Amino acid sequence: MIVDCETLDVRPIAERLLASFAGREASDVERGPMGWSNELVRHVVEVKNAQPAARLAPLIPRFHDEVRAADALLAEFGARLMPGAMHPWMDPVHETELWDGEIYATYDRIYDCRTHGWANLQSMHVNLPFAGDSEFARLHAAIRLLVPLLPALAASSPIADGAWRGLLDYRLDAYRNNCTVTPSVGGRVVPETVETQAEYDAKILRPMYDEIARHDTASVLQHEWLNSRGAIARFDRAAIEIRVIDVQECPHIDLAIAAAARAVTRSLFEERYAPLDEQQGIGTEVLEQVLLATMRDADEAVIDDAEYLHALGIASGRATARDVWASLLDDASANHAWWQPTLDAILREGPLARRILRATGPSPDRGRLRDVYGRLCECLRDGHMFHGRE
Repeated sequence: MIVDCETLDVRPIAERLLASFAGREASDVERGPMGWSNELVRHVVEVKNAQPAARLAPLIPRFHDEVRAADALLAEFGARLMPGAMHPWMDPVHETELWDGEIYATYDRIYDCRTHGWANLQSMHVNLPFAGDSEFARLHAAIRLLVPLLPALAASSPIADGAWRGLLDYRLDAYRNNCTVTPSVGGRVVPETVETQAEYDAKILRPMYDEIARHDTASVLQHEWLNSRGAIARFDRAAIEIRVIDVQECPHIDLAIAAAARAVTRSLFEERYAPLDEQQGIGTEVLEQVLLATMRDADEAVIDDAEYLHALGIASGRATARDVWASLLDDASANHAWWQPTLDAILREGPLARRILRATGPSPDRGRLRDVYGRLCECLRDGHMFHGRE
C-alpha cells in the first residue's frame, strides 16, 4: 500500500507510480521478468513475477529491487510503500478512491467497496500448477487442507480502525464477509471438495454466476476470478490460486511462506499422510472452524478434530497450529531448505501479527502505531524481519 512518508496515511497515487515506471499513463507495467499493475483502490499496487517460476529463492532479490525502485519513485511525491495486510487506521468510508473502469464500478455498485473487506486489504497470491483432472483433484484436495493452517504462519493484520481487533488475521474476517449479498461467491472461504473441471463448473462457478446475474445483467463479473474463496481454480492458467496469505514485512518473508506452503502442498499431493479419498472426506465445515480458530489465535489456535489431524500426519487428537506446522515443515524441509530458518523464526516468535502486537501493546495510540508501522516500512525497504521489540 502507498502511504505518506510523514503521516503514513494512505495516498491514492498508484497511477503516478505506474506512470513513472512506464513513462506514460498505464495500468500494467512490465519491468524485465517482473510486473506492476493497479488494484481496485488507488492506494494499492500489485507486484508480481510475470511468468511462472520453478524456483522461488531467485525471486527474493528481484522483488526487493522492485520495492526499492518503487520507494525511490514514490519519494518524489512524499510517499512510500507500507507492508502488512491492512492499513492500521485507514477509514474506508471516507478515504477509499477506486480505480476507474467498468469492472471496479460494477463491484462497487453491487457490494459497496468502501469497507475494509474491499478497500483495505493486501494479500499474497500463490499459484500452483496442475495438468488435467487427476492432478487437479489431488492438488485441490491438498490445498483445501492447507488453507485453514496458513493464518497460523501468515497473519499480519491485528490492527484496524486504530485499534486491536481481537483477531490476529482481521483481514480474513473482513474478506470472508465482503460478499454477503451473493453468498455463493465467497462460500466458506475454504473451497468445497471437487474432482474435475466439469464438477467445479457445476458446483462452484455456475451457481455463482446464476446468483450474481440479477445484479450483473451485463455479465461484467461473470468470470472465474469472481470466485472469492480462499483458494480458487484458475483454469485459464491451469493453476490453483491461494489467496489467504497476508502480506508480510518484506519479500524474503513472503517468499519463505510461499515456499513452505508449496512444500507442504506437495507432501499432501503425494498422499504422504493420507490417501486422496480421506483428504477429500474432511468436511468443509470442519475446515472452516479450523480457519476461524487460526484467524483468531494464529499459531496458538488449538485444533482438536482427530480426522483432520490424521490427514496431516498428526497422531494426536489435539494439537496447536504451531505444532502442526512444526511437524509438517520438519517432513517437508529437505537438504536444509533456504526457507527453513525463516519459518523457524516465525514458529519461535509468532506470526507478524503477534510481533506487531508485542510492539504496539493492546491499546496503542496513533503515535505508537505510527512508530511501529514506520519500522515496518523500513523492514520492507531494507529486506529484514520485524521482531516486535526495540
